[in-house]
Amino acid sequence: MSLSSSKVPGQGARFTPRYEGHYLTPEQLDVLRSNLLNWRDDVLNDAQHTIDQMRDDSHFEVGDEGDRAQRETSQTLELRTRDRQRKLLRKIEQALLRIETGDYGYCEETGEPIGYERLRIRPMATMCVAAQEAHEKRERNYRG
Repeated sequence: MSLSSSKVPGQGARFTPRYEGHYLTPEQLDVLRSNLLNWRDDVLNDAQHTIDQMRDDSHFEVGDEGDRAQRETSQTLELRTRDRQRKLLRKIEQALLRIETGDYGYCEETGEPIGYERLRIRPMATMCVAAQEAHEKRERNYRG
């Protein structure tokens, strides 16, 4: 399979992998895909649990102001967590799409392979370690 220039998800830039074919074996891609699918299922199950819990709690109006404040604080924290999970879910879906299109595992900035161990630890990674470090350094310099 030959990889052509590909559009980077969420960006207008294009990158060209420097290798013909795919450096990850089909077995490695299967493991990474399976891990992503399991992670996605966990996130979706957690979200459903939160919905069910909030639905159950909405009928519980007894207690003093302190109890209600505690419930509201808990719900706010849970909703923030769900928002982070929603963003994670989007990244998981993008990684699964990259696996299907053959773009998975290549740095969006350099076109170099990201590396199996990095992908195993962070399967949504879109940059190799060197590019990620340079990106974070630019962000720190920009903020500071």
